[in-house]
Amino acid sequence: MASCLSGLIQYRRLFQMMLVLGIGGTLLPGFHLSVVNYPSSMHIKRFINKTWLERYGSPLHQETITLLWSLIVSIYCVGGLLGCLCSGYLFVKYGKKKSLLCNNMLIMVAALHMGFSKTAKSFEMILIGRFLYGISAGICLNAHSQYLGEISPKKLRGFANTNALVFLTLGKVLGQIMGLREFLGTESLWPLLLAVCGIAAFVQLVSLPFFPESPPYLLIQKEDTEGCLKAMKQLWGDGDHKAEFDDMMKEKAAMKSIKTMSVLEVMKEPALRWQLCIMILLTMSIQLCGLNAIYFYTFEVFRTARLDEDLIPYIALGVGICEFFSNILCSSIIDRFGRRMLLWGGYGLMAVMLAFLVTALSLQNQFSWMACCSIILIFLFIISYGIGPSGAVMSVMMEIFNQSARSSAFVIAGIISWMGLTVIGMIFPFIVEALGPFCFLIFVGVLVISGIFFYLFLPETKGKSIMEITEEFSTIHFGKKLLLTAGKNSPMEHTFCTKL
Repeated sequence: MASCLSGLIQYRRLFQMMLVLGIGGTLLPGFHLSVVNYPSSMHIKRFINKTWLERYGSPLHQETITLLWSLIVSIYCVGGLLGCLCSGYLFVKYGKKKSLLCNNMLIMVAALHMGFSKTAKSFEMILIGRFLYGISAGICLNAHSQYLGEISPKKLRGFANTNALVFLTLGKVLGQIMGLREFLGTESLWPLLLAVCGIAAFVQLVSLPFFPESPPYLLIQKEDTEGCLKAMKQLWGDGDHKAEFDDMMKEKAAMKSIKTMSVLEVMKEPALRWQLCIMILLTMSIQLCGLNAIYFYTFEVFRTARLDEDLIPYIALGVGICEFFSNILCSSIIDRFGRRMLLWGGYGLMAVMLAFLVTALSLQNQFSWMACCSIILIFLFIISYGIGPSGAVMSVMMEIFNQSARSSAFVIAGIISWMGLTVIGMIFPFIVEALGPFCFLIFVGVLVISGIFFYLFLPETKGKSIMEITEEFSTIHFGKKLLLTAGKNSPMEHTFCTKL
């Protein structure tokens, strides 16, 4: 208990910075994702039809309203993809701190468009606001997760990396709460619901300047040794941080002849192909793990269980709260159990829950009590996801790339995520229509294959420096051993040798 309190005191500035980063970071994309659901969608559709009627004297066809609503929802992903593509360049040229501060101003502009759309009688302002929100989400999702990993010491790196996911799920929960009819989910207050993100952005805009840029960025990319040491002392207190500084110096020495890598250079670099493969598989496995399908099916399962229609939004809120607290639990155990175990163990549990859920959904017409089993299995699936892969994926992606490749690697991951979100959103309703509850069997297959793959091939990254992790990856090269050399030889040189 005493050591825990001393740690809280020593790293209090770090925890304060994590809070500030979270408020204007992944909290906002989580909020954006949840506030466009019912009842906000109903109010916005009415507003579109009413605005059109006042302008042109005739109402819109239902198909046109649905098309415009789909455009409002999907343009967020287009903006997210654009923001993600720009993020790598912005982080290298201006750093993550300045990028986030500029991003806050973009969010505030988007919030003003949202907030005054009803007053201006312009649904086009909602489109513009959603597009700007998407750009900001693409930037802050990459910036927040990388910034957290770079400002934290090794022993708190797992906790810090999962913090981004905690704030993302907190944003979802806050969006669900504020979207209830008792709060801002009403006919008159929905513009305020869509604009409230501007307040969080303003809080970060005025708070973040009091915190430093990340120590690795200052030392490796800006070559500011004094600034790096000052930032370490400001964030980590007055303890002995020599080991952490030495690791950064080793990384700097290894990267001495390597400039910051572009996306194409990362994709072409032989020494990074295994890390790139792991990152792509991690990103795709999260997209195809069935979480979005579960949320899509939740309302239908609750209705089948004959729950009161007015209670369903509150039970759906319970699912979101369950994910939030599972992520908090993950952040507290990830540095004890490691990333690899949480990944393959979490995927295994999720596969079991989905298999049972398919059975329960198939039999609920024969046995009424099966609907209650389905609800329990949904909660257990969310818990398995939150405790395991949710936080471990981000932590692994942060730790397997060095400073020169990390920003571009996250751009690649972001492109896959945003494109996957768009494609799955388009085709999943058709899969559900064709397969019904058996659509979950696709995700069971993905989870089983992913769990086995990561169990066999993913090295543990807990408590290791980037040089140690790179050395471990060099030994997993399918029949060949790739030795990365540093020091006298150029870090770009590679030595290949067969087992013979």
